[in-house]
Amino acid sequence: MIDTNAVAPALAAALAKRGYSSLTPVQETILSEAPAEADLLVSAQTGSGKTVAFGLALAPTLLGDENRLPQAGLPLALAIAPTRELALQVKAELTWLYEEAGAHTASCVGGMDPRAERRTLERGAHIVVGTPGRLRDHIERGALDLSAIRAIVLDEADEMLDLGFREDLEFILDAAPQDRRTLMFSATVPKPIADLAQRYQRNAVRLTTINAREQHVDIDYVAMPVVPNERENAIINVLRFHEAQKAIVFCATREAVNRLTSRLGNRGFSVAALSGELSQAERSHALQAMRDGRARVCVATDVAARGIDLPNLDLVIHADMPTGKAALLHRSGRTGRAGRKGTSVVIVPFSRRRTAERLLQTAGVKAEWREAPSANAIRAQDKARLLADPVLAEAAEEEDLEIARELMQAHGAERIAAAFVRLYQSRLPAPEELTEDSFEARGGRGERGERGERFQRDDDFGGARSQELRNKFEDGIWFRLSLGHKHRADPRWLLPMICRAGHVTKKEVGAIKIGGTETLFEIAGNHAEKYAEVIRRDGSGERGVTIEVTDMRAGQVPAFRDSGRDGGDGRSRYENARERNGDRGGRGGFGGGFGGGAGGPGKPAKRRRFDDDEPRPTHPAFTPMDEAPLARGPKRAKSGPDGDFAPRKNKPAFKEGGFKEGGFKKPGKDGPAPKKKPKKRDA
Repeated sequence: MIDTNAVAPALAAALAKRGYSSLTPVQETILSEAPAEADLLVSAQTGSGKTVAFGLALAPTLLGDENRLPQAGLPLALAIAPTRELALQVKAELTWLYEEAGAHTASCVGGMDPRAERRTLERGAHIVVGTPGRLRDHIERGALDLSAIRAIVLDEADEMLDLGFREDLEFILDAAPQDRRTLMFSATVPKPIADLAQRYQRNAVRLTTINAREQHVDIDYVAMPVVPNERENAIINVLRFHEAQKAIVFCATREAVNRLTSRLGNRGFSVAALSGELSQAERSHALQAMRDGRARVCVATDVAARGIDLPNLDLVIHADMPTGKAALLHRSGRTGRAGRKGTSVVIVPFSRRRTAERLLQTAGVKAEWREAPSANAIRAQDKARLLADPVLAEAAEEEDLEIARELMQAHGAERIAAAFVRLYQSRLPAPEELTEDSFEARGGRGERGERGERFQRDDDFGGARSQELRNKFEDGIWFRLSLGHKHRADPRWLLPMICRAGHVTKKEVGAIKIGGTETLFEIAGNHAEKYAEVIRRDGSGERGVTIEVTDMRAGQVPAFRDSGRDGGDGRSRYENARERNGDRGGRGGFGGGFGGGAGGPGKPAKRRRFDDDEPRPTHPAFTPMDEAPLARGPKRAKSGPDGDFAPRKNKPAFKEGGFKEGGFKKPGKDGPAPKKKPKKRDA
């Protein structure tokens, strides 16, 4: 039960009307430990009811011993939030909380009509909620007068500093009276927040309800490793498997939001998009569609990661991995709010598992590693939900029973049940078929340098392998890729392309040979057939690039189809040049191994301009300095098209008459300078 003695009567009535039977820990802490007129620095978990908490903290300052606020005039309290959606949400919460106290609230956020906001401020408001940029704009234009402000609240203060609002915040705080209260609410208190608090707060009381060593108990974290180009299919299956009442999918960019929104909409999901490129009206409509149930899935950028409260949101999917600890926690914090359980799913491409593990460890989160739901698992889940559907247990009306009897008589029970199942399934998006080859079955991603250990320097272009690796690639197959030296093929970007195309890791790729217009590469025997199946079905995944299976096994020596144009002996130009010029080590792979081989990380040998049977041009002899002491030696000119060099013409060291004994001869002092052009000395 709520202690009505600790809460202002008007606010207690509003809480009871809203259905509050108890308060959250941060709200209880505010009532029991926060002095009435003190500045506060509060940190609490996301979704813990901070908005109502600072509404309760403002009550002693705004109401005092009164039950109602005076007539609206200049603002008495100012709340600042980092995003438009959060600001509008805070305004809505404070509106119902102070409704019984007769409060008038106003919002000032970007994307809305500033003239309408100015007219609202002119009519008077007790509480103003806004974003830093729009609030500063109204202050500079004289529309917002802060002279009567009694308290300022900074909600999600750390996020506002991260978004670059420090200058705007300092301007607003400097414009407010010095004797005001300053309340800072933040999930974390990094050094910039501590510095801001020290500058603008007076003897602030520090309150926290966060245990830094424990993760959010109401959120279950799940990490799902997937094939990189099946990421969107995995997201569809996760949504279908959980069938959450509401879900939010976070992407890194606006383009990714647009693409995924279109994909989910085409698959039959009721979806809304939320990103920075949308107008404020469109963003508000998207959130309202989620709140009233017209949309069940919201695809958003991190603009929705802070403070947004969507009722009954049970599932958060990280389509793109968060950039850091704060992003992970705040994204996931959209679920598991106010005691409700939720699930946070991180989609992890196979190649980024190490990154995901470090991220989870840094955030102090223990996640369950689980494969993405398969189509069969989703069908089984649909069957279980169908059998447990509450509509089957509800009492039927007599009118419905009459129709049911007629259907039974006309079609029979079995056909009617089958039709019911088809109708039920037709309303659900079909699941996607995912590659069954799990991350664990692949043996994980090899440590860095593993490939360099497998491929060691040898006269064989692919490198000599250990006996274990020989056995592994004994049944391997050669594949042909339509890129070569002509296309500036390089192992640093060829290898990732090969892995993406067939859903394999570096460990399954053997020797690679680059020819003039094509590349041959080897896939381990236990993955070769599946690799061939994938590329036949999906292609290479790159525009204008093809991969095809050859009829060569691992024990055979591959030949290039363009060998006549390159070396004439079935080898690439690179191999011929390497044999002529000698082995000078390799950089990143070919000829010297992926790790540089025994020769170290040297550069590949350059192809010479001339063949071995052609004579090399000789350089002209230099003129000896003792034969022409006053002449410059010849300089080598740029090479011509035939590769020959021509000596530069000699120039005299000085002009005749330019010197005299004892110093430099100046015109007008030592006599006129010679008018005739001096003759050049013979070299």
